[in-house]
Amino acid sequence: MQEVLPEGAVIRKLWIGEIGEYREHMLRLDPQSRRNRFGGGVSDDFIRNYVEQSAAPDAVVHGCFLGGALRGAAELRPLASNRPRQAEAALSVERPWQSHGIGSALLARTLLAARNRGFRLLHMACLADNARMQQLARKFDAELSFDFDSVVGEVESSRPTLLSLMRELLTDGHGFATAMLDLQSRMLRA
Repeated sequence: MQEVLPEGAVIRKLWIGEIGEYREHMLRLDPQSRRNRFGGGVSDDFIRNYVEQSAAPDAVVHGCFLGGALRGAAELRPLASNRPRQAEAALSVERPWQSHGIGSALLARTLLAARNRGFRLLHMACLADNARMQQLARKFDAELSFDFDSVVGEVESSRPTLLSLMRELLTDGHGFATAMLDLQSRMLRA
C-alpha cells in the first residue's frame, strides 16, 4: 500500500542514538494525542521514563522525519513470553501532521517488520473514542473487538518470504542513505 506523504517526509527505523529525538517527539504530542497514544493522560515525566525503557533490543521503532524532526513514530514490541509469535503495535503522530498518510505509512512498515520477525498476530489497542486509530486498523484489515472503554484491533500476518525480507532490507537501506544525506546537508548549512 503506497501512501502519499508530505513533501520531504522520510519513513525509517530509528537508531539507538536517536532516543532523544523520540523523547522530543513524544513530549510534543498535544494532550489529546497523548491520551490516544497511552490510553489516558500522561505527564512529561511519564513520557521521559517510558522512552528510556523503550530502547529495548527486541523493539523496532519506525519514525517519520520531516525537516530533520521526528513527527510520527510506530513501535513494534513482542508480547509476553506466554503469547509467543504475538506483538503489539503503537503509533503516535503530532497533531499538525495527522491526516497526511504518516500513520498509514508507519503502520505498513510495522506490519512488514512484524511479518519478517515471525509474529503471526499483531495487537493494536486504542480508546473506544479514537475513531482515527480504528479507521487506520480497518484499513489494514484488522478485526476489532470492542470493550467498555477500549478497542483492540488484531491483524494476522503472513509468513516471511524472501520478497518481504528484501523489501525490508531495501527500505532500511534507503532510510539509511536518506538519513546520511540529511545529516550531511545539515552539517554543511551549519
